[in-house]
Amino acid sequence: MPTTAPCQRQNQERVITDDTLPRPGLKDRSETAIAVRMVRPMLLVLLIWPAAPAAAADGGALRSGLWPLFRQSFDIFTIVLMIGSLFAVGLIVRCALDLRRRVLLPSGSVQRIEELSAARKTDELRQVLKSDESILGEIVRASVNHPTGTRSGMREAAEIASTEVYARLARRIDLLNVIGNLGPLVGLAGTVWGMILAFTSLGEAGGQANPGQLSVGIAKALFHTLLGLLLAIPCLLAYGVFRGRAEAISTEVMTMGSRVIERLPANDESAKST
Repeated sequence: MPTTAPCQRQNQERVITDDTLPRPGLKDRSETAIAVRMVRPMLLVLLIWPAAPAAAADGGALRSGLWPLFRQSFDIFTIVLMIGSLFAVGLIVRCALDLRRRVLLPSGSVQRIEELSAARKTDELRQVLKSDESILGEIVRASVNHPTGTRSGMREAAEIASTEVYARLARRIDLLNVIGNLGPLVGLAGTVWGMILAFTSLGEAGGQANPGQLSVGIAKALFHTLLGLLLAIPCLLAYGVFRGRAEAISTEVMTMGSRVIERLPANDESAKST
């Protein structure tokens, strides 16, 4: 008993010490939480199909469960939809990482531009903007490098640069919209093809086909529509989320750019003051 008390105290101190230690990387992992939450349902549905207990059947009858149905309906349409699903997963993750605010608008870059513009240090600001890769730096750089240097010219250059920035952000996510719209169409094409095959077999049997076999063909055909919807729903959901984020960031950077530009001296205003 006397020896166990110090051991217990040491274990408690070790636990407390371990809990209070900083854990690096938590911030980075939290920033990708949206991407993980979006991708997880798709992966669970497409890669870990829950196979229900097989119902014993004869003569090629359809077995219960999604996985047996997936194997029996595997064709070129299924391959296209699976490739599109894997590509969509990678695209969603990439958009989630690229459309982060700290990537597009680093706090250090924004603060440096704000300070130099408030001090009206145009020459120093030009030097900083040469190596600044933020979207705010791109807009301000287009304004300060405008040939005329007038207030109206600087504003016009900022508007053009802001439009280009938003178009570039939108192009990254427009592919999700394309995939989301094409997925159900590819699935519908697979369904139509499966129905054609099912009714062709019915015609070859002289209209006396087994209803069980006919239902198997129809189930295989409809499975393509299910795959198309499983591809389209996450893509369109992610497209809406990323589109809203891109619009919010573009609006914010346009407001920042206008504030910075109004602080900078213009050639026409300098001429009037003299």
